[in-house]
Amino acid sequence: MSGSIHDAALLSVFDALIFQKTADRFDRVGDLPSWFPPSGLSQEIELSPEQLLERSFFLQHFLHEAQSWWDSAETGQWKSGLWSEPALFGEDVVLEATAVRHGSVRYVILQRFGPEILPIQPLLQKAREEQLSHRQAVNHHERTEARLGSRLAKSEQERDDVMAVLDGLGLGTIMVDANRKVTFISGKARELLQTDPDRMIGRSLVKGLPWKTEDSARVEAMGQLPVAQRQAVSVVMERKNRSTRALEIEVQDDPRDPRKTILLLKDVTEMEELRRQLVGPTQFHDLVGKCPAMRVVYERIRDIATVDVPVLIDGETGTGKELVARAVHQLSLRHDHPFLPVNCAGLTDSLLGSQLFGHKRGAFTGATSDHEGFFESAEGGTLLLDEIGDMPLSIQTTLLRVLQEGEIIRLGESRPRKVNVRVLAATNQHLQELVQKGAFRADLLYRIRVARLKLPPLRERREDIPLLSAAFFMKSRIALGKMHVLGIAPETMQRFLRYSWPGNVRELKGALEYALIHCRGESVLPTDLPPEMCDVAPAVQISPFCKPNERELILDALTQTKGKRAQAAKLVGMSRSTFYRRLADLNIVQEESSL
Repeated sequence: MSGSIHDAALLSVFDALIFQKTADRFDRVGDLPSWFPPSGLSQEIELSPEQLLERSFFLQHFLHEAQSWWDSAETGQWKSGLWSEPALFGEDVVLEATAVRHGSVRYVILQRFGPEILPIQPLLQKAREEQLSHRQAVNHHERTEARLGSRLAKSEQERDDVMAVLDGLGLGTIMVDANRKVTFISGKARELLQTDPDRMIGRSLVKGLPWKTEDSARVEAMGQLPVAQRQAVSVVMERKNRSTRALEIEVQDDPRDPRKTILLLKDVTEMEELRRQLVGPTQFHDLVGKCPAMRVVYERIRDIATVDVPVLIDGETGTGKELVARAVHQLSLRHDHPFLPVNCAGLTDSLLGSQLFGHKRGAFTGATSDHEGFFESAEGGTLLLDEIGDMPLSIQTTLLRVLQEGEIIRLGESRPRKVNVRVLAATNQHLQELVQKGAFRADLLYRIRVARLKLPPLRERREDIPLLSAAFFMKSRIALGKMHVLGIAPETMQRFLRYSWPGNVRELKGALEYALIHCRGESVLPTDLPPEMCDVAPAVQISPFCKPNERELILDALTQTKGKRAQAAKLVGMSRSTFYRRLADLNIVQEESSL
């Protein structure tokens, strides 16, 4: 039949239930998806794909509307929005139907979403309804002129049909050959990536695609796993003068040649934005955290970044002072110029002076050539003086003159050189106490702390530990080649929440890397953790033989988490729903609110 889909092997990759409308009936195209029949389907019900169209009240209504849309002159696609029919499919099955027209051929495409979509389903449905009129005007059927390859494109008609189905599913497609070179990019993929395909075709997967190198490495690593262990890779593309776009990338083997790969790109920007509205932002540049203390830090960074004054960043070792300095630089008007960090600890007066201000040949023993210092190298940009409390007094005097006059003198020279550099300083010491001891100049302290940022230690932002752990886990498992490790066990996370973290975020990152190195199973267990964490008292556990103490255990967990019920549920090893139910059963809701 002209206009039909021939490449069923390729369509099986997309795991959708597809019908083609012919005359007054619907014929199924391709193989059944992995999710049909739904697992929640009652055992008494036998349901074929064709019966699904007849027995679903929602689908009957949708097909009636789709027929009107097919008969109109509208182009693009007609989506039903997310829906569920518990009586027919079970509680956890969420579906979406899409009507697509390609020439004279009509298709109905059914996709299934997982139960995690349920909490945001009402918001997502409302957002889709509000934007429906706009989306109907958008043409998602851009045709591609690139070649799919001899085995993919047996004819121009087959290629156009397959692309129509992919665009109807909202999927961009990138094909990679056995040499890891990009051979094809669909129209939808070009739209999602917002880039010229000529810059990607023929280039390697790592260098050709317009996202970070580490994101390409994650995609490559996911393709090395067995199909059953693969998960969608989340990528956020932030580009100047363009809106941020969030993508989910599925890595599939080409059904015709397992050495080749098909990347399926889906735009989840809307879903990610709704998630942010529900749970709040969890990341600010390279900083991770959403606790109130970190939100205050983010706001102060925004306030300080655009004001070109010195900044003092104060915080314990390992709290992320350099990351904060980088965020200030990236948000400032100097972001297109260098950012240079310098550690002031452990260097002699002459060596630190040479690093900062440069020197002339022959200025001291070993100075065999002229040397440009960090102040000159950072011209127009930002210089971070880390551990400034350890800076020698003689260098402090020179630095004060640089900050006041805006010029430096290289060691061995007498001619001043103008410099235009913003100075950020970081310390884990109490500079005021050093001033009183005569180890730090008071006038320099007043000069560098025009603006101030105080970073909280990790023990004061425990609610961010799961977020930080997840971020470090995803990066470290790839860097260490531990892709078989799929997650962090709940009892390990409880151990993290109870530990004091004297080394703060840096120690957490190191502990996770240590655990991944020693992990042999699919989850990071407490036995994989560093020795210093093995002495941490175990999290509160509820034993079925100690029911009389359950009330005390729950109250103790609420006290430890300052009334935060989600964290308390983790401490006692319950799911949120079970924990809330036990609060009501034990009549301690009022007591918890007063903690």
